[in-house]
Amino acid sequence: MLASRRLTSVPFASLIRRNSTAGSPPPPEGHLPGVANSQLLRLTKEKALRTPGIVWNDDESNAIVNIGRECRKMNVYQAVRDALSIELTKNDNAVVFGEDIAFGGVFRCTMGLSEEFGRERVFNTPLTEQGIAGFAIGMATMGHTAIAEIQFADYIFPAFDQLVNEAAKIRYRSGGQFNVGGLTIRTPTMSVGHGGLYHSQSPEGFFMGAAGLKVCPYYICSTLPTRRLGLIFMEPKILYRSAIEQVPIDDFTLPLGRAETLVAGADLTLLTWGTPIYHCETALHLLADPPPELAPHVPEGVRKAKVELIDLRSILPWDAEAVAESVARTGRLVIVHEAGMTAGVGAEIAAEVQKRCFFAPRGASEAGNGLGHTERIAICLFPLHPAAFNHLLAAHFVSTVGWVLGG
Repeated sequence: MLASRRLTSVPFASLIRRNSTAGSPPPPEGHLPGVANSQLLRLTKEKALRTPGIVWNDDESNAIVNIGRECRKMNVYQAVRDALSIELTKNDNAVVFGEDIAFGGVFRCTMGLSEEFGRERVFNTPLTEQGIAGFAIGMATMGHTAIAEIQFADYIFPAFDQLVNEAAKIRYRSGGQFNVGGLTIRTPTMSVGHGGLYHSQSPEGFFMGAAGLKVCPYYICSTLPTRRLGLIFMEPKILYRSAIEQVPIDDFTLPLGRAETLVAGADLTLLTWGTPIYHCETALHLLADPPPELAPHVPEGVRKAKVELIDLRSILPWDAEAVAESVARTGRLVIVHEAGMTAGVGAEIAAEVQKRCFFAPRGASEAGNGLGHTERIAICLFPLHPAAFNHLLAAHFVSTVGWVLGG
């Protein structure tokens, strides 16, 4: 059940008013530790090889065998490039194209691929997103693995008709004679702190209701999955160079529709995806150990709360079972995302969780935190604006979590 109290009544209102005077704008990453300091990163080979759901494509038995496998350090854009290189190497029908792709793309994710595989397979297109999508759909129906880039997710709207009315429906229209299983649309998404109106949007919610597509915002990748539906692969662009992790060098896939629990907890489920994962991690540190200016507003019981942090990883399909199971245990859910709230991904998740968990029994929270039982599911959506994610917004977010926890 949606909590009935208005968010404007939560703590920190007076603190925010006192500190909202004009001043120098924050740096793009905000006044918070960078992603490179995150404890969620896979910095060891062992942790990388234990990524939940990993499937090795060189193992016909699909057994999870990690013995003898190696990793190397990569950032996100290097991992994307590596995935494209693997696909082009093992699949002669694979092609990669888009605006400025041949020279490496604006984020360098295709750097060197045209020299390595030839301009017939890695090539530029005109500046026409609907043309890029339409061309990719046609190639996919003819049996090619078409990997097209829309230079920014903000530019994907001219291609919306092609993706939603053609790619998503062609298998049904043709009675199964054709499909676009070889189609992947890559696009950088989410804000970067200085992108302005046309380089900062998060349009994943527009595609969530399009049956026949898969929408994936996760950012740890090696290769592209085999499927019969078109895939829209959204890459949080601020993460391209934010940190380096260990990535397996062998050909592997990660599952669509399977969330990952990053931090286990029993008192509240915190659900997010993409860049906000790291902002949520920082906010949870502030919740547990608030700085002096926030400490008077964070009750001791709330500081001891055990919050379960979940990375959704894919939007369509999304892992409703895992999320509902977590919420049934914690009795509380906070959803954080960059995209618009109205009729968005968070709203859909909140509605589905409410349906699945309305009659779920609520157990006691872990002893000693003072939170006790919850009578009904408490659900809250929190809009995240990373360009302004400083201690002020962190306070707002921490207060939201504290309020849902009953602090």
